[in-house]
Amino acid sequence: MLFNSVEFIFVFLPITFFVYFYLNSKRLTIAAKGFLVFSSLFFYSWWDITYLPLILSSILFNYIIGTTLSKSSENNKLGLNKSFSKKSILIFGIVCNVALLGYFKYTNFFLENFNGIFESNIPLQHIILPLGISFFTFTQIAFLVDAYRNEVKEYDLVRYMLFVTYFPHLLAGPILHHKEMMPQFANLKNSVINYRNIAVGLFIFSIGLFKKVIIADTFAVWANAGFDTATTLNLIEAWVTSLSYTFQLYFDFSGYTDMAIGISLMFNIKLPINFNSPYKALNIQDFWRRWHMTLSRFLRDYIYIPLGGNKKSSFRTYTNLLATFIIGGFWHGAGWTFVFWGFLHGMALIIHRVWSNLGFRMWTWLSWFITFNFVNVAWVFFRAKEWNDATSILKSMFFLNDSLVDVGEKILMHSDIKPKTLIILLICLFIVLKFKNSNFYLENFIANKKYALYFIIMFFLAVINLNKYQVFLYFNF
Repeated sequence: MLFNSVEFIFVFLPITFFVYFYLNSKRLTIAAKGFLVFSSLFFYSWWDITYLPLILSSILFNYIIGTTLSKSSENNKLGLNKSFSKKSILIFGIVCNVALLGYFKYTNFFLENFNGIFESNIPLQHIILPLGISFFTFTQIAFLVDAYRNEVKEYDLVRYMLFVTYFPHLLAGPILHHKEMMPQFANLKNSVINYRNIAVGLFIFSIGLFKKVIIADTFAVWANAGFDTATTLNLIEAWVTSLSYTFQLYFDFSGYTDMAIGISLMFNIKLPINFNSPYKALNIQDFWRRWHMTLSRFLRDYIYIPLGGNKKSSFRTYTNLLATFIIGGFWHGAGWTFVFWGFLHGMALIIHRVWSNLGFRMWTWLSWFITFNFVNVAWVFFRAKEWNDATSILKSMFFLNDSLVDVGEKILMHSDIKPKTLIILLICLFIVLKFKNSNFYLENFIANKKYALYFIIMFFLAVINLNKYQVFLYFNF
């Protein structure tokens, strides 16, 4: 089930909301949380019920490992710890989670490369990637590490199931920490309807819905058309294609995050902020402090720091940065283009760190220009289905296919780009650079006629276009 669908907005969400708070009003708190777990699993199963046992098995397995890690800290009361150390239990849990993710996400990738290297002909498997597996796997790996560090304070099974399956974040994040969610689920004040939270939640949801349906899905048409004909694009078409995907991805994923935050706030649960105007970033480090912030946090806390972070030599620090972002790229997708995208960002962070350590500075506008265009170019590898598609687009973007005269002739004689497309691109660039983001409205919302009018316009325009909705891009990752 998608946030941008009629059945979710007008059926699932209202029913879940009213039943949940009705049960709470009757002081059936456990039943209310159980119902929210059931609703979340129903929400997940709407896509394909055959994967329901998978997520339930994953939850049960990680809950058992987590409680085992907790009990092993209490003076070795659990007999298992006489044979297995706490660290070995953690490693076993992480390996099992990674193996599950690896089977569904990377089996065919490794088979393709094995066949290519050894000239074998092992048939590829017909494996469908379960929605949300990357997110609920990372969430539970973080839980196991926190349990190992004695940072998990409670192990209530119903609340743990709610923590993992909670439908606003289940399919595409944000990636949650156990310690930031469990107190909210346990807080009795959150079981009472809060009308301000409903108003703010609906407003933020409408922003996200508008971003997705009106903006992102419009850019999707242009981006898809460009990448599908990558080898025949001229200069202008190549830049329009890359910029269309740059804006599509931003408005698609930030739109999903806004909707998730808005929905969750209606249930009095605050999800972490995941975007903070990343295309305003003045350097690549600033970009990753603003883009997919919960993923950046996960990569820092559970990969970069355990590798040694910046506590050792400069060379080791740079190696850790590069390894972290290559892993982050590979997490996004089973393909060498994703690996190279991660490599590019890792190298950019290394260059930025060297530049800063040497004390160099540059004009603010130039710093933004370089950062934005680097991100835009790197997204080409992120989006391209094949390596040749990415290189073809980049060659067209930077005059590498033809001479400047030939490029000019192609643009004059043949181009499918319409003036309104260029105007919309410029408008969206202005929006991401000059408009306040949804985080501002989350903190500064005022229940008045102006905000009500904004809500009605955004919600109405999005709803009347729901008949042509598309899935969210991060469902593929």
